[in-house]
Amino acid sequence: MIEVRKIVVTVEEVRHDGGPALAAPILKGAVACVLKNPFAGRYEAEITPMMEALKPLGVECARKLLDALGGDPGRIEAYGKGSLVGASGELEHGALWHVPGGYAMRELLGQALAIVPSMTKLGPMGASLDVPIHHKDAAYVRSHFDGITVAVADAPRADEILFALAMTTGGRPHARVGGLTKDAIGKWDGQR
Repeated sequence: MIEVRKIVVTVEEVRHDGGPALAAPILKGAVACVLKNPFAGRYEAEITPMMEALKPLGVECARKLLDALGGDPGRIEAYGKGSLVGASGELEHGALWHVPGGYAMRELLGQALAIVPSMTKLGPMGASLDVPIHHKDAAYVRSHFDGITVAVADAPRADEILFALAMTTGGRPHARVGGLTKDAIGKWDGQR
């Protein structure tokens, strides 16, 4: 059921964002996995078995991304996920990534209390997917409201899905608009 065509990993090293240079760069990365959509071109009432079949791929992708970001789960502060479904698929096919992608990152990172933000859409080859990112332990940490754009030039084909995961080692480089800070997380409930 799972036929992977390619996996693409990208890492940005953010040294500043128009303000002063950071003491240490923030790493922001994404992994995109392109695979055949077994439901393309037809409606299938029962698609949830694919969610289970995707779990090993979720772990593989999360591991590849963590390794690209230096391999230390303790350095990861934020995450997100998304899917881009080829034109012969439907949005619900992209939603199959919620459990395999999200739980793989949470398991790999150890403590990760916040829900993993997500984006799903249909698109042609080369379309971009803006993957939302927020703090892994408290969704209301405003400095970590961010995103990363994922695109693979030859994907997704009409009968494919691009699944993506994203992680960062910090929030926005020059965050200064107030709100909850990572140092003030107090409830440890995934939100605050």
